[in-house]
Amino acid sequence: MALIKSISGIRGTIGGVTNENLTPLDIVKFTAAYGTWLMGQGDNRKVVIGRDGRISGAMVKQLVISTLTGLGFDVVDLDYSTTPTVEMAVVFEAAAGGIILTASHNPREWNALKLLNSKGEFISAEEGATILSLAADEAFSFAGVDKLGSVTADNGSLRKHIDAITSYPLVDVPAIRKAKLKIVVDAVNSTGAIAVPALLKALGVKDIVVLNETVNGRFAHNPEPLPEHLTQLSNEVVKENAHLGIAVDPDVDRLCFVCEDGTMFGEEYTLVAVADYVLGKRKGNTVSNMSSTRALKDITVKHGGEYHPSAVGEVNVVNRMKAVSAVIGGEGNGGIIVPDLHYGRDALIGIALFLTHLVHSQKTIRQLRNGYPDYFMSKNKITLEAGIDVQEVFARIRDKYKHNPVNTEDGLKIEFDGDWVHLRTSNTEPIIRIYAESSFETTANNIALRLMQDIKELM
Repeated sequence: MALIKSISGIRGTIGGVTNENLTPLDIVKFTAAYGTWLMGQGDNRKVVIGRDGRISGAMVKQLVISTLTGLGFDVVDLDYSTTPTVEMAVVFEAAAGGIILTASHNPREWNALKLLNSKGEFISAEEGATILSLAADEAFSFAGVDKLGSVTADNGSLRKHIDAITSYPLVDVPAIRKAKLKIVVDAVNSTGAIAVPALLKALGVKDIVVLNETVNGRFAHNPEPLPEHLTQLSNEVVKENAHLGIAVDPDVDRLCFVCEDGTMFGEEYTLVAVADYVLGKRKGNTVSNMSSTRALKDITVKHGGEYHPSAVGEVNVVNRMKAVSAVIGGEGNGGIIVPDLHYGRDALIGIALFLTHLVHSQKTIRQLRNGYPDYFMSKNKITLEAGIDVQEVFARIRDKYKHNPVNTEDGLKIEFDGDWVHLRTSNTEPIIRIYAESSFETTANNIALRLMQDIKELM
């Protein structure tokens, strides 16, 4: 079991002992530290809270709300929500910040506190370090009885979020409605069951089949939207003779599609397709993290823009997007960031833009995918045992491949004559991720296996 503190928030497994898992005491401590940090940012005492469908969500929410009101904050409670909806609600409510209670793609025993600033964006690494220091010192001062905060329920933020999407200039609602699409959605027993059908109906899609629609956090399959976890969706798309399938993760910030023949569009190509559409309407630059497919660079260059890589992590992608004035960006895990809507990964705007692109193309989704560069990515991971010095392992691997181009901005990215492999510790799990890409599937797998063997030998 684990407790992980990173740019992706405070994440851990529920239960166990304090300081090693996400126990009630840890939840209170880190929430109090965040609230104390917010007090230092100004006089605004409003915070937005939302959660995904996890089993532990109600318990965690009660602790977070009680801690914040105990500090004197007025809490706007969205209850069941999505990560992008909470991000936008911080701005809608002119709040000081927000907390999303979700462990994203992690299994059901996990939960997390994702911390936002007043712009509805993830806090920086430096701000996170300050909050961790406050938590370690337990430097909290709670409000007196006459200055306790309040709690207000909010049921309108999802509608505002969807309204912002349907009125977005590049979303063509009439064209989507006219196409009379039939879509199967895998909501993985979380809040996508609420948000995705609501969005599709607002876009004019009437024929919707929802799988795993009961919001109970008892995920019907591993919640990470990878091909091996989406066989039910794939089979149902074919059985229902649907135009496509949509899969999201539990907090609806990752997105992938299934083609009409049951094959995978590929989560790496979610951003590629959306960027192709956006860049066809707006010239500009793009950003993705360095673990993402090089197909985005190909598409960007085709449209006359410049591609820029970033370190892994949404806050890193956002910072690079701002620095290069990117018009679209995101991550190869199906995360879409549309900056003039908001600087956060958002599966809902991703769905709307993708469907617009699809119906404008007058192609099937399989035909659309066939029009993009065909790279193969091998995604693997190795579990980290306690006491392993990852930096020493990486240093020795770097020395072994010293004659190859190596980027050390985020772990190790090693290039092999146009192919590449990226090794890095996860921000969300106690693992090393090993991603390799090539024009040939066998080559990508072999590169990944070679580096995995190197790592295991050095560990």
